[in-house]
Amino acid sequence: MEVTRIRMTGPNRVGKNMNGNAGYGLWTLVIINSAIFIIFAFSFTKPRTARDWRSFGAFSAFLIALFTEMYGFPLTIYLLSGWLTSRVPEVNWLTHESGHLPEMLFGWRANPHFGPFHFVSMLFIFSGFTLLASAWKVLFDAQRRRTLAMSGPYSHVRHPQYVAFIVIMAGFLFQWPTVVTLAMFPVLVYMYIRLARREEQVALAEFGDAYSSYMRRVPAFIPRWPVSSSQREREA
Repeated sequence: MEVTRIRMTGPNRVGKNMNGNAGYGLWTLVIINSAIFIIFAFSFTKPRTARDWRSFGAFSAFLIALFTEMYGFPLTIYLLSGWLTSRVPEVNWLTHESGHLPEMLFGWRANPHFGPFHFVSMLFIFSGFTLLASAWKVLFDAQRRRTLAMSGPYSHVRHPQYVAFIVIMAGFLFQWPTVVTLAMFPVLVYMYIRLARREEQVALAEFGDAYSSYMRRVPAFIPRWPVSSSQREREA
């Protein structure tokens, strides 16, 4: 087998795969994919407050950074080119398929879209958007009636929309990890936790004991194992 080495010099080499087709530099796809996912998320969040816009803006920045490397310029491949070619020299790291780093590094040489990490990724992304949609429906209903959102996903976690954002981002990391998005992920998780704490202070000021009781019954981000009815009564 002929060993393909990465040469990051020369404008015609970067972004070409073995068949001469453009694997990167597809900025139209960067814009289209970013817009699709951002608009889709926007339709289920409808940010109104400054906090809403901060959380949505951070999620949007993550998606733009992701698709920029997925279709625009492979910064992560460029930075890790020496290590990647020494570890797996038989892979042409300039093809678009090679951006699926988990599959490549673990020896998956078939179509990476049918690889195990890609399936896990799609499960996370689908689950995250499903949670986002169902949480928004409950929240919109509660806001319209000016009551607490406590049914549906809100009966399991207090901040299902933030959980959904985190799950979606984790899903994309399984599929296409990059230096930038891996660095952004823990920062965004921390930001969502801080935003959730601030929202809780507002809810406590508005709903008082009702929200305090809700906080005792329902965890913030990670659902509990099923609890007995007697335990629920004690927590209430």
